[in-house]
Amino acid sequence: MFTRRAALALLALPALARTARAEGWRPTQPVRIIVPAAPGGTADISARLVAPYLQAQLGQNVVVENRSGAGGVIGTQEAVRATPDGHTLLLGNIGPQAIGLSLYRNLPYNRDSLIPVGGTVRGPNVLVVHPSIPANTLPELVAHLKKNPGKLSFGSPGVGQSPHLTGVWFNQATGTEAIHVPFRGAGPAAMELVAGNIQFMWDNLTSGIQQIKAGRVRALAVSSADRNPQLPDVPAARETMPELAQFDVNTWFGIFAPAHTPRPVVETIARHMAAWQETAEVQARWREMGGVALRGTPEEFTAFVNGEIDKWSNVIRREGLQLDVG
Repeated sequence: MFTRRAALALLALPALARTARAEGWRPTQPVRIIVPAAPGGTADISARLVAPYLQAQLGQNVVVENRSGAGGVIGTQEAVRATPDGHTLLLGNIGPQAIGLSLYRNLPYNRDSLIPVGGTVRGPNVLVVHPSIPANTLPELVAHLKKNPGKLSFGSPGVGQSPHLTGVWFNQATGTEAIHVPFRGAGPAAMELVAGNIQFMWDNLTSGIQQIKAGRVRALAVSSADRNPQLPDVPAARETMPELAQFDVNTWFGIFAPAHTPRPVVETIARHMAAWQETAEVQARWREMGGVALRGTPEEFTAFVNGEIDKWSNVIRREGLQLDVG
């Protein structure tokens, strides 16, 4: 018999469905955010900014785990192999998620192994030198390098990372030679630069700006097409020499999920990240770091990542660069 109670229950179903959709997916255990780099760099900073916000929204612990090595491949591979249920995410970046796809011959994943969920921040790299280097401008550094071919070393957070390829492109465009010294993340590389164990590096501005402001290193140029508001007196590299007229690099970071992660999981994480980007704390942090929020839906972030993959594929193929995963 169709009772009044049953009728009321049926009327309530659409509202319940709307509520379920609004709340979205909820994790049933702690969520891991894997950072494929050492502590101290922009990837690590991004993960540790977003983790407490997601934890508050999802009602489960969200922990950050650093898995550095092989230019981000080790950490990425761990995320790719994880169960695609939303309990493991990757704080990826331009290195392993774009450049590496063309740079490495034997990469254990491809562009379809991960789902781009949402960006965190983007920004230029900045050319920084140890104070002992007799160069106050980029052309002066080029002149110094040409007088000392193969004698100076430049650091990076790992082979295949954006700062590494930025340095390679810089050396090729200016006809200079320097020894590349890879580290397991931007933090360790910056420490070695401050210590004078390497002479220069292209660092993510978002992680290197504090060293610059403290006077521990000297900034000569940014890799983007235009100057950065946080360092208005530092020129864009393309301003300084005709050889660098086409030089334009921005590094970026964002959350990825293993392939086959259910759509409701992706949408829930993306929705919370969009709200997180609007918080005053995050906006202030990006300004402080010299970065720009990388906003967008999963579809928009996917289109952005695919564009970066294609861009670096062309650069790497043109330069004839190819490596094996170590």
